[in-house]
Amino acid sequence: MTDPGSNEHNSEHSADTHDLIRVQGARQNNLKDVSVEIPKRRLSVFTGVSGSGKSSLVFGTIAAESRRLIDETYSTFIQGFMPSLPRPEVDAMEGLTTAILVDQERLGANPRSTLGTVTDAYAMLRSLFSRLGDPYIGGPTAFSFNIPTTRASGVMTGPKGEKTIVKDAVYLGGMCAECEGRGTISDLDLAVIIDESKSLVDGAILVPGYTADGWMVAAYKVVVPEDVPIKEMTEEQRQDLLYAEPRKIKLEGINMTYEGLIPKIRKSMFSKDVEALQPHIKKFVEAAAAFQPCPACGGTRLNESALSSKIRGKSIADVCAMQVTDAAEWLRSIDDPGVAPLVAGLLHLFDSFVEIGLGYLSLDRPSGTLSGGEAQRTKMVRHLGSALTDVTYVFDEPTVGLHPHDIQRMNKLLLDLRDKGNTVLVVEHKPETIAIADHVVDLGPGAGSDGGTICFEGTFEGLAQADTLTGRHLGHRASVKETVREPKGHLEIRGATSHNLRNVDVDVPLGVLTVVTGVAGSGKSSLIHGSLGSTSGAASADVEFVDQSAIKGSRRSNPATYTGLLEPIRKAFAKANGVKPALFSANSEGACPTCKGNGMIYTELGFMETVASPCEDCGGKRFQALVLEYRLGGLNIAEVLDLSVAKAHEFFSEGESKVPAAAKILERMSDVGLGYLKLGQPLNTLSGGERQRIKLAMHLGEKGGTYVLDEPTTGLHLADVDNLLALLDKLVDAGKSVIVIEHHQAVMAHADWIIDLGPGAGHDGGLIVFEGTPAELVAKKSTLTGEHLAAYVGG
Repeated sequence: MTDPGSNEHNSEHSADTHDLIRVQGARQNNLKDVSVEIPKRRLSVFTGVSGSGKSSLVFGTIAAESRRLIDETYSTFIQGFMPSLPRPEVDAMEGLTTAILVDQERLGANPRSTLGTVTDAYAMLRSLFSRLGDPYIGGPTAFSFNIPTTRASGVMTGPKGEKTIVKDAVYLGGMCAECEGRGTISDLDLAVIIDESKSLVDGAILVPGYTADGWMVAAYKVVVPEDVPIKEMTEEQRQDLLYAEPRKIKLEGINMTYEGLIPKIRKSMFSKDVEALQPHIKKFVEAAAAFQPCPACGGTRLNESALSSKIRGKSIADVCAMQVTDAAEWLRSIDDPGVAPLVAGLLHLFDSFVEIGLGYLSLDRPSGTLSGGEAQRTKMVRHLGSALTDVTYVFDEPTVGLHPHDIQRMNKLLLDLRDKGNTVLVVEHKPETIAIADHVVDLGPGAGSDGGTICFEGTFEGLAQADTLTGRHLGHRASVKETVREPKGHLEIRGATSHNLRNVDVDVPLGVLTVVTGVAGSGKSSLIHGSLGSTSGAASADVEFVDQSAIKGSRRSNPATYTGLLEPIRKAFAKANGVKPALFSANSEGACPTCKGNGMIYTELGFMETVASPCEDCGGKRFQALVLEYRLGGLNIAEVLDLSVAKAHEFFSEGESKVPAAAKILERMSDVGLGYLKLGQPLNTLSGGERQRIKLAMHLGEKGGTYVLDEPTTGLHLADVDNLLALLDKLVDAGKSVIVIEHHQAVMAHADWIIDLGPGAGHDGGLIVFEGTPAELVAKKSTLTGEHLAAYVGG
């Protein structure tokens, strides 16, 4: 037998020599034949300006190929239920390991989805209450707010045709019948829905889409008199118009179902998730509906039966309403060997929440209200206690939405994942996180077609000395403003109590740059969105919220269509060529007939995933060949849509292709740092930060008003933050009030006024701990923010 300490065992095994991930000749998106070697079981950070190719390399090439190769190991049948991934454009890759992606995609905004349901915590709690709840009311489904309690009587037919007579069979569910498990009901304001002084032909119905001479109103004209003002109708006619039960009527010889206006719009508009509605309908719904907690269940979503069963004096709704740190304390008091594994699993989940800095959330928090950073950290919870090692974790700016105080905790988590023997790849802009990297890859030098090459590879110390855009900005520090602007008035918020706010009174100055800050979960968004969004009166009527939520648009939408840029471009093409503008729309007459202007052919393969491939007739250009013959300034419409914003701005600013209206919109997009975006890039491929900046660009041309920006530095390189600050100054100087919810110290230092919430998160937060100028905050160092800002500016 060989001695374990002999040389034979010490010599390196050939299996241990594979310690690099090699990428050769990557050309995905804007990458220019990139070759890179990334050390395994180390923490590698990828830096560079927005649009330099970081995500194309990390997500689009390394992670995508890893996922594709793993998917190929499943049987064809199982692959049919999985998305089919095309092979990335790369010559060769070696040393890949299983990639786990933790991105910033918001969690679905389904009104029934809560933090408890998306993390499985609620499913585990339901099992716990079905076992220990007193009185016993049934299995786990009896506590589900998505399943109603139903009763059935009659004849039940079995699988072989055998019949059984059933008397009053009860199928238990926990859903509150009044609000159908949503927790809120909407009281409708009739004044917003109908104008009592008008008749139907004069446009009494104010609902979007219900035009006086349109098809939607035609049925009502048959049932009630069309030329009598609503207020002069008899009680019966009014009831028929507004609340009638569904019934069959004949309209112009066609059989159709007639239903009162209120139940009809409740189904079509008010039962849907508000965030998923088109902007004009969303505006109407928010004006017409006063959403309030359901009186039957008190907003808990559960029926009386589910609420009556308790463990140690708490119902399942009570536990979900606690913040996670308190729920963990309550759980520790349960000592029952019968449910020990279940309690241990739940405790592990709760402790992971606390460890990752989300202990301030409650399980009944709707998942759609979590910020991008919170959503990403919620996904991380799953991976923290995993026994898997030697996998590649890919993070997309994990510090988004984190206060400098919380970034240290996130850094520790990333290092813990690495120390377990995993490869950790992070796309990041924050110097605090770049500093902990074992290996840094800096892409650039610019964005879009000016990026896509590797400018630097090595250590953080090496990057700080390197002459790259990132290297030059690493040591850059913003200084606190010497003089601040004087406010031109105040927006008063009084007695704010939403979420964790503790009866907060604050005056938000107008006409200046105000930064609202505080650790994650201290109540910043609750204060600004909850209070300003609902403040009545003219003061808040012109408050515009520019956030990072998804832009509503199909796969046909792109920055050119969304911003209205395509309109003047089409007209200019039409005028130059003497043809109709509709020819230059891929959604109208100019569309390629084969792919109907999509540029891609989508093949439905029955039980398998839909496959997208470029259209062979137009080569993905989306237009008919005839349309591509027409030119403006030497370019056809497809070539124009392939230009970046910066190039298009030059193109439409001078010479025969001068289109002032287009140049104006493009200038605004350049101002917000989107110069690298291609005009024809599908909207669903934009990041959260890009979506916010495209919305900001659209608002820039408007007069007056108050803008609320939610972490606008998300996804911005250090060099771009300066441009953003200049833009914010430009907005304030144009007479607008700007309120920014932000953690970035450079933005804080640049503010005229700071409102700092805290002192901690969840029920340890919810108070104003500081109001004043940045200079006063640095001088006092009385709060966590003050300490970090002072350290940042060298105070």
